[in-house]
Amino acid sequence: MGAPARLLRAVILGAPGSGKGTVSSRITQHFELKHLSSGDLLRGNMLRGTEIGVLAKTFIDQGKLIPDEIMTRLALNELKNLTQYNWLLDGFPRTLPQAEALDKVYKIDTVINLKVPFEIVKQRLTARWIHATSGRVYNIDFNPPKRVGLDDLTGEPLVQREDDKPETVAKRLKAYEAQTEPVLEYYQKKGVLETFSGTETNKIWPHVYAFLQTKLPQINQKSSVTP
Repeated sequence: MGAPARLLRAVILGAPGSGKGTVSSRITQHFELKHLSSGDLLRGNMLRGTEIGVLAKTFIDQGKLIPDEIMTRLALNELKNLTQYNWLLDGFPRTLPQAEALDKVYKIDTVINLKVPFEIVKQRLTARWIHATSGRVYNIDFNPPKRVGLDDLTGEPLVQREDDKPETVAKRLKAYEAQTEPVLEYYQKKGVLETFSGTETNKIWPHVYAFLQTKLPQINQKSSVTP
């Protein structure tokens, strides 16, 4: 046996609605690694009222983006506890300054980029309609109403939340693209970017799985899996 393999330092990137959440959870089910989601991390810190959580909340309450330096501090702080594990970062780095700051501390080996066509992602993100008075939720793709645009029980018209409207979604996707383009270029230049393209998560997943099998130990399904 040679020296033990170096621990994997990975990042997953993908637009809202690209299936990044699903792919990340499948990765953690199949491979020995810690999944670190910046969103979960942020919520945890805000709930516990940590110094950084309180700071982040002031920006969120004003509807502002959390500055790079705060997001970087948040992530690096957490990664200190994970030095003996393989890990996958999700939602960080989101901007070039974040990627550069991360690079000063950890060498990223692999960046998984999920590339789903703009129109498909937009369709997924605008599929949700609600019946305002009852709060019933419909999804045009998964559980559509019996009659288009109407609530099954009352027959009243369905509405879209502001967040789910096509113009809001398009704006959000454009913002993601503008922010992430430099990050993708940065990792491309470093030769660590692996892009997986497709229109369905179930068709993209086998390729991600096969790729990671060359990089990571798999969880042995028979033995007891410690959380």
